[in-house]
Order: sequence, then C-alpha cells, then structure tokens
Amino acid sequence: MSADKVFHSRSAGIPSEGVKDQYADGKAARAWNKFIGDSNERTQNYKDFLIGLLRKNGCERILDIACGTGIDSMMLVDEGFKLVSVDASDKMLKHALKARWDKRKDHKYDEWIIEEANWETLPRDINSFLPGTLFDAVICLGNSFAHLLDEHGDQRVQKMCLRNFAQCLKPGGILFIDHRNYDAMIDSGATPGHSIYYNCKYPVDIKTSVLVVGGTPELVALDYCIDTTTDGEDSERSEFRLCYYPHKLKSFTEMLDEAFDNNASHEIYADFKPLDQVRVPAFYIHVMKKHT
Repeated sequence: MSADKVFHSRSAGIPSEGVKDQYADGKAARAWNKFIGDSNERTQNYKDFLIGLLRKNGCERILDIACGTGIDSMMLVDEGFKLVSVDASDKMLKHALKARWDKRKDHKYDEWIIEEANWETLPRDINSFLPGTLFDAVICLGNSFAHLLDEHGDQRVQKMCLRNFAQCLKPGGILFIDHRNYDAMIDSGATPGHSIYYNCKYPVDIKTSVLVVGGTPELVALDYCIDTTTDGEDSERSEFRLCYYPHKLKSFTEMLDEAFDNNASHEIYADFKPLDQVRVPAFYIHVMKKHT
C-alpha cells in the first residue's frame, strides 16, 4: 500500500485518549484469548528468559502495562511475583478479571490488581489507585507498544509514553519492551518467524500489508485468520486486523535511550537469544535497567 498524504487511523487497540479500541467489539479479544491459550502454553524460552531476568535482578512487584487478557500476568503470579496489570481495552480486561475470579481460591491471586490505564497518563493513573508506588519491573511485551501509531508524524506521543514507563520504575528497575522485526517486514512484505510467545494449537495465517506515506513506512497491518473449527459447537474462523507502527531497530533503540535520559543500561535480544545467534528474528526484545 502507498499514499501521498497523511492518514488518520482510529482503529487498533491503541491505548491513547480519543482513539477507538481495536478490540472494542469483543471479537478480536475472544479470538486472541484462544490464540494465546493458557499459562501452560507459553513457550519455554519466553518463560525462562523473563522469569530468569526478573529473579536475577531481585524483582518482586511487576507492572504489566499491556496485560490484555491477563495470560502473561497469570504466568508471573503463578511464579510468586506481585502483579499490577493494566490495559486500555475494557474488552480485554474483562477476560483478565474473569481469570482472576476463576482463580479466587488460590491465595496467590488475592493481591493481583487489575485496572484500566492509559499509557499517555500512566503515572497519574497508577497513582490514582496505588499512590506513590514504583515498580521493580515494567513489562510491555507481545508487540504491544507498536499498537500506538504516530498521529503527528514526529513520534511525540510514543516518546512521551516511553518516558512514562521509565517514570514508573524504581532506581535499578527494569523495563522489558519489544517489537516485531519491522525492518524485515518492510523489506520483504512478510512477517518473519513463528510465534515466540505462544504455543498456539490452532492454524494461524497472517497476511502483511505495509502502508507507505511520502516514501516512509508509516503503518503495518496484519490480517489474522485463526481457524478454531476443531472446537465443536464453539468453533469459528476468526478474522481480524491489527495495525501497528513499524518501529525500526535503530530508531527504537535511540528513542528508548532518550526516554531514560541515557541513564540506563540497554540490552537487546533477538527472540530471547543474543543478537548474533538469530539471523532474521521475529522479535527484538529490549531490556532497560534504570540507573540509580
């Protein structure tokens, strides 16, 4: 796709004020919940990577700022971490709240906090229900941050949100944030690799479209088709589109360093492995450790 003028998007689960929730009709949220499975369906590499670094750095209280249906938060609650889970989509949070209710007899879930929050006002939103609280770690994984598009053409909102993430951390706290390999997607027009987060039991097809504005890639649309026809009476073919800002590795790295005022250590992984071990990764994972 190409265009010669600025587009205005009002779709796609974007946690931004005045922007329509991409999951608002509940259809994508239901399909996504099936796609990601339960907490036992995380890939082992993902679990070992995240939990290993959290424990290595003595993290206890975790803020999941794109919790969605709550599946990854549950994985961490099960491992003994104290979770505060927020999302901008009430339709996604509905699944998280139900999951917490279903686990109400498990004492580990008694302190799991689930609230609606906006990335643009994140510190203020957190302070409204947990005054003065800072976190050992903030996680924003699963390509969630790329949902936030660039409405102004200068990434000002994205930069502000990254600063808000850093502001929620204690000195020495860690931000985990990722994005798909948009460099490869722009070059090839295809989405590389399989899911590194979910062991999905259903066939999934993803069609990739790149919107170019004035010669610059401005948006990537992924059309998902999830075939759950093996589920009997509840079966369906779920088709929905999610739209993302195509963050390139170099520019996103610079934007993260700037958000921490160049006062954080910054490590980058490819599919949870050292960069030099994966030729064409599906995801880049950034780990920022805020200096004291």
